[in-house]
Amino acid sequence: MAARVCQFRVNRIFALPAVLRKPAYGALMLVCAAGLWGCRRTQGGVEPVIEFTHVPEAEVGSPEQLAPIAGRVTGAAPADRLVLYALSGVWWIQPVTERPFTMIQKDSSWINQTHPGSVYAALLVDWRYRPVLKMVALPRKGGLIRSVATVKGTAPQVPLHMLQLSGYQWAVRESAADGASGNFYDPENAWTDNRGFLHMRIARKGERWAEAGVRLSRSLGYGSYRFVVEDVSHLEPAGVFTIFSWDDQASKEMDFQVSRWGQPDDKNAQFLVQPWDVPANTVRFDAPPGVLNYVFRWAPGLVEFQAMRGSSSKSGMPAMADHTFTSGVPPAGAERLGIGLYVYDHSPRPMQHETEVVIESFEFLP
Repeated sequence: MAARVCQFRVNRIFALPAVLRKPAYGALMLVCAAGLWGCRRTQGGVEPVIEFTHVPEAEVGSPEQLAPIAGRVTGAAPADRLVLYALSGVWWIQPVTERPFTMIQKDSSWINQTHPGSVYAALLVDWRYRPVLKMVALPRKGGLIRSVATVKGTAPQVPLHMLQLSGYQWAVRESAADGASGNFYDPENAWTDNRGFLHMRIARKGERWAEAGVRLSRSLGYGSYRFVVEDVSHLEPAGVFTIFSWDDQASKEMDFQVSRWGQPDDKNAQFLVQPWDVPANTVRFDAPPGVLNYVFRWAPGLVEFQAMRGSSSKSGMPAMADHTFTSGVPPAGAERLGIGLYVYDHSPRPMQHETEVVIESFEFLP
């Protein structure tokens, strides 16, 4: 996974479900039968069936976040194994390229971790199969691929509370410290003051960092989006502040990201549309000290990003950084805005101090 990634980056807004020890989850039975390959017989004459017993939430892809995923396989041959993928723009192998296979246990169960996505997939393959890092579409069963099964990510848990920013309702993110993810979101780390400004912080909680995230309660569609944000230049190289729009169903995403991704000499901000691995989809710039306006104007087939000094929302202010994307721009759908402040766990320079970012206002014009 590349460091500068929103693809598997920033900003889940809802909590992971409770993990496998809870029997109430039962089996989320999504089954895909697969046929034989060549003249080979299935184990015991039974066609292989992949079953999911624990499925993560549908989330924005992020390289820092991992969640448990598990299931069972019936009819697998002794040498068969699984390859897992998560859909976030394209299908990405899970959990990492260095460990592409998931072993099937003697009791036919399997368990691993995955980065978040909108849909999850499991391929039952022969031991000779060599998986690829990413793909636009999943392969069909046949040859060395004995079965293919997919399942949508589960619905996010209902947040414990909401807050208001500029007259809009935002759901506060919470995730339990389950040990499966490097990121832990504490609802106490997002609040509004008596001026109506939104405060988000990264704070030490026990032996780990607790982070902050909020997500708009509804979709707004095409239009002009403006955020007034106080100084973010103080973020350490491992800190990440992001404003993004993401569609749970279509895995479409656009972002402002303020982070050096662990590289202290790098520029500290970028405009981004997914997929991140297309060079033309990321534009880096330096966000200077002081209050800044972050604006994106979204229309069918294009999105114009701007970063401007000052807190004024008047049009005509000169942009210190801007870029218009006309390729890869997602259409309006079920997208919602999110704001996140978190730690990039893969930074060569770990986070040292607590930090806070203040968002003064949000404005939308259709």
